[in-house]
Amino acid sequence: QVQLVESGGGLVQPGGSLRLSCAASGISFSIYGMGWYRQAPGKQRELVAEITRNGNRNYAESIKGRFTISRDNSKNTAYLQMNSLNPEDTAVYYCKADRSGREYWGQGTQVTVSS
Repeated sequence: QVQLVESGGGLVQPGGSLRLSCAASGISFSIYGMGWYRQAPGKQRELVAEITRNGNRNYAESIKGRFTISRDNSKNTAYLQMNSLNPEDTAVYYCKADRSGREYWGQGTQVTVSS
């Protein structure tokens, strides 16, 4: 059974930081591309960042320079370091694992940026 479990969300003040984690089980983690997506109320889910099995990274323009995606294959975990957060970053953040069109999603973790 494949499971992706996100953690690390919460309430943070503008300008603050959070680190999200996505722990995977039931898949050969190292051969999957990993991605972080987010969905704000009333909006479509959007790509935030992704990292390939080889470590190549791609970021949405809106978060470039503020967020960093990484992975630790020894821990079957992907991370999203989020700095300089602003209220527009408020959303449910989801991680996704994909390989050759097969994809798996986590249940999401809420990130709220507010003073």
